[in-house]
Amino acid sequence: MRKDQMRALLLTALIALAGPALSEGERAGDLDYYVLSLSWSPTWCALTGTARGAEQCDEEADFGWVLHGLWPQFERGWPSYCTNAPSDPSRRQTAAMADIMGDGGAAWYQWKKHGRCSGLASEDYFGAARTAFEALEKPRVLRDLDKSVRLPASVIEDAFIQSNPAIERDMLTVTCKAKRIQEVRLCLTRDLAPRRCGADVIRDCSLRDALFDPID
Repeated sequence: MRKDQMRALLLTALIALAGPALSEGERAGDLDYYVLSLSWSPTWCALTGTARGAEQCDEEADFGWVLHGLWPQFERGWPSYCTNAPSDPSRRQTAAMADIMGDGGAAWYQWKKHGRCSGLASEDYFGAARTAFEALEKPRVLRDLDKSVRLPASVIEDAFIQSNPAIERDMLTVTCKAKRIQEVRLCLTRDLAPRRCGADVIRDCSLRDALFDPID
C-alpha cells in the first residue's frame, strides 16, 4: 500500500473515531442538552462591533452580559441549520429580543443556526432563551468595574458560581478571544436545569492575565 493511501485511510479512521464536531442539516429536535452562551459586550464591541457601527456598542446602550444564544448540543458535537424546523419568527419576535441580545439581527441569526435545531416553535425557543438568561444571576461586581483590569479567567468563573450557588464548576465554562474575556457558557438540561457540560464544552480559558474591559 502506498504512503498516500495509508495516510488517507488513517485520516478516515481518525475522523470516524472523533465523531462530528460540527455538522449541518440535522433534524430539528435532536439534541441532548443546551448551552446558554453569554457574551461580554465590551469585548465584542472592542473586537468587532464598534468597527461595524453596531447600536449595541453605543455609549448609551449600557450592555454588559448579553445573550449570544441558546444552543442545542450533543454529548459530543452539536447540530446546526436543521431541517424540518418550525416556521421562522416574525421580525417583531426577533426585534423583541434586542434588549438582551443587542439587536434583532443577532436573534434572527441565532434562530437560523441554532434555534431551528431545538424543535421548538420560535416563540417558545426565544421564551426559553430569555428564561434561561434571566435565571442566571450576573455578578454585580463585574458590572461595577470602572476601569480595565487583567485577571485570571477563573476569577470570572468564581464570580458566577458565588452568585449562583446551584451551579458547579463542571457546569460552567469561560472562553477567551484575543487575550480578552469573551463568553460565559452554562450547560442546561432540556428543562433548563444546570448540568455537567460535555467534554467538548467543558474546557475553560486558562489565561491568567485576560483583559476585562468595563461597561462604558
